[in-house]
Amino acid sequence: MAIFLNENSKVIVQGMTGSEGMKHTRRMLKAGTEIVGGVNPRKAGTKVDVDGVSLPVFASVQEAMAETGANTSVVFVPPAFSKAAVVEAIDAEIELVIVITEGIPVHDSVTFWNYAESKGNKTRIVGPNCPGIASPGKSNAGITPADITGTGPIGLVSKSGTLTYQLMYELRDIGFSTSVGIGGDPVIGTTHIDCLKAFEADPETKAIVMIGEIGGDAEERAAEFIKNNVTKPVVGYIAGFTAPEGKTMGHAGAIISGSAGTAESKQAALEAAGVKVGKTPSETARLMREVIENL
Repeated sequence: MAIFLNENSKVIVQGMTGSEGMKHTRRMLKAGTEIVGGVNPRKAGTKVDVDGVSLPVFASVQEAMAETGANTSVVFVPPAFSKAAVVEAIDAEIELVIVITEGIPVHDSVTFWNYAESKGNKTRIVGPNCPGIASPGKSNAGITPADITGTGPIGLVSKSGTLTYQLMYELRDIGFSTSVGIGGDPVIGTTHIDCLKAFEADPETKAIVMIGEIGGDAEERAAEFIKNNVTKPVVGYIAGFTAPEGKTMGHAGAIISGSAGTAESKQAALEAAGVKVGKTPSETARLMREVIENL
């Protein structure tokens, strides 16, 4: 099985007719994703040909869902309009919205996340500023390359898109059930814990890779969850061991203060929970290979 996204997912693209939306719509189609249309109020009623596939453009997420049965939306809308796009998806009660857009103001992310909660969390939000979800051999919603790995027993959850790709490539001969890029912004929707819970419940996921980075306490909280709730082996990697104290490194959320949020503190928390932690992506891949061999 896969988590959150599978071969039955029907995907729409908010912002499909833009340059980024169109480029990645083309890539998702090639990966076998069932894309059923796009959303752009200014181009509603038209159709777009994408490598021989005719995709309708709808005025709203609600209309797209009514016409196509869509249950997943991927957002490629520019930052200034992303809050409205996500709120629209929440109002339509679509099951899953994956927000790829980078540079969304934190206040906007807080607003649409709180709005989803006020509506009963009927819509799962992944992101923003994330590579999306890839379930190899089933569906790919986002910007994760579809040709770097195959189907297998590893589940992956990561703050970093680049490190997601590297681990998927290094473990390509083993393969993945699902890879979830949750994004590294200070405020995100789906968390490490959400994914760990889903992978624990998925019978086809036999082991889990968790990639974190400096800043905040998400990895420490995930370590506590693993200790108390996860029976499957988990291998971890924390980016940022060489980051200077007090400096923002990469993602907006990756800032440390004193001993809080450091790579060392996160590694210690994970190891205390029984997680094997690699110091480099390659070492992390090696540790996962050992785990798989011993299953």
